[in-house]
Amino acid sequence: MSRPTYEQTASRGWFTRFLDLVERLGNILPHPVTLFALFALGVIVVSGIAGWLDLSVVDPRPEGARGRSPTGDIVAISLMNGDGLRRIVENLVTNFTNFVPLGTVLVAMLGVGVAEKSGLLSAMIRAVVLKAPPQLVTGAVVFAGVVSNTASEMGYVVLIPLAAVIFHALGRHPFAGLAAAFAGVSAGYSANLLIGTVDPLLAGITQEAARLIDPEYLVHPAVNWYFMIVSTFVVTGVGWWVTARIVEPKLGTYDDSNADHQALGEITTDPLTRKEVQGLWAALGATLFLTALLLLATVPTWGVLRNPEDGDLLNSPLLRGIVALIFVFFVIPGFVYGWVTGTMRSDRDVVDGMAGAMSTLGLYIVLVFFAAQFVAFFGWTNLGSITAVVGADVLERINLTGPLVFIPFILMCCLVNLSLGSASAQWAITAPIFVPMLMLVGYSPEVIQAAYRIGDSTTNIITPMMSYFGLILAFAARYDKKLGIGTLVAMMLPYTIFFLIFWVTTFYLWVFVLGFPVGPAAPTYYTP
Repeated sequence: MSRPTYEQTASRGWFTRFLDLVERLGNILPHPVTLFALFALGVIVVSGIAGWLDLSVVDPRPEGARGRSPTGDIVAISLMNGDGLRRIVENLVTNFTNFVPLGTVLVAMLGVGVAEKSGLLSAMIRAVVLKAPPQLVTGAVVFAGVVSNTASEMGYVVLIPLAAVIFHALGRHPFAGLAAAFAGVSAGYSANLLIGTVDPLLAGITQEAARLIDPEYLVHPAVNWYFMIVSTFVVTGVGWWVTARIVEPKLGTYDDSNADHQALGEITTDPLTRKEVQGLWAALGATLFLTALLLLATVPTWGVLRNPEDGDLLNSPLLRGIVALIFVFFVIPGFVYGWVTGTMRSDRDVVDGMAGAMSTLGLYIVLVFFAAQFVAFFGWTNLGSITAVVGADVLERINLTGPLVFIPFILMCCLVNLSLGSASAQWAITAPIFVPMLMLVGYSPEVIQAAYRIGDSTTNIITPMMSYFGLILAFAARYDKKLGIGTLVAMMLPYTIFFLIFWVTTFYLWVFVLGFPVGPAAPTYYTP
């Protein structure tokens, strides 16, 4: 690595001190699981105080939508009494099992596990990157990082170290490849051409939050799909430009004197073998066959995946069953690829792939148990509805009810992400407050979720609280054993800044200037 200038050294020192502060503050917080348990207990205590004070607000909803508050008031319900205790004890299990994101994520990950076990996902990433012309490698790396989010953590563990090796082999600075891939995978977390495992997860949380206002509201996993597709090209273009114009010039010429040469030998850029190529073609054939069946079930007016009552495609089993389709589109092509390449020979291999995917979700399942209790308690007590009404009233009083309300909301999500790196954990906490609040000032849950995803994604790459940050630091340390956190963050900060600027601009242009929906059957506005 070239010797940094005084300005670069000072910048890295400032970022190091800043990150040290963030890390210390983050370490003060308990484990996310413990945090949700404390939140659930906090809701019980606050509900007891609110109930004792007879806290209530006027229900702004029409009389027919008020549900249990026909008197026109939303009253705080205490859980610190006999009725509350009985309700908690009787529903502790069903709160967990009925939590919408749990089943959808587990089913989707069963399919991803098969594709990962067979080697299909790894081969697809290598095919996209290694086949790109040299002048397009940077863009291909960022693009591959974005679309790899469909396969959960595969982008982190395969593409990022592979991109560093590719850049090194091309005579370019390996950190530039690592940064480009990291930006695509993590800062572009909510951009994609396909529906991934995070979409049903966030949609389920959004639906639970929306039902605090509208008990019948439905949020399907594809509600942000159109905006995700557009965002894919925005993130790819901006990431490519930042890498070429800012990051790579500042890195200079790579000096491998501090490299861990033994560790670098663990990852190779071997081209796809003949069997792997045959497997990819076979998997593509299986995907095209499944796509043909899907079109047969949706394009004709008599298609079985259309709404059986009116033939509608938007409000149909197709969108409500998107998780089942994700499962099928990963399992079958994954097994076909494995059969051709020899990595899968029996049903036992398929089962092993599914079991392997489930074994990585232990912490998530534990977290969901406590998150489900928090969400349920929050809904029972009416604290979410009361907070939403009060917050909406404040926004109206300060005249911040127009589209500009999303700027402070997105920035707030960026800041929260610095200390709580899990997208699901953040949204489970913030959705019950901000979804109802912004619904009451006229915006749909679908648009609110799209705005949240911008704030959640853009700061992933500069916070040590992100679960894969340590892994990326370990990858980078192979090329420079003296690497510090500040160096990595200083390298990634330009992506955060420019992604945030251009992504927010795209959001406003797409939604409020051009008037396009963020997804199928996804309205922009909501009438309370």
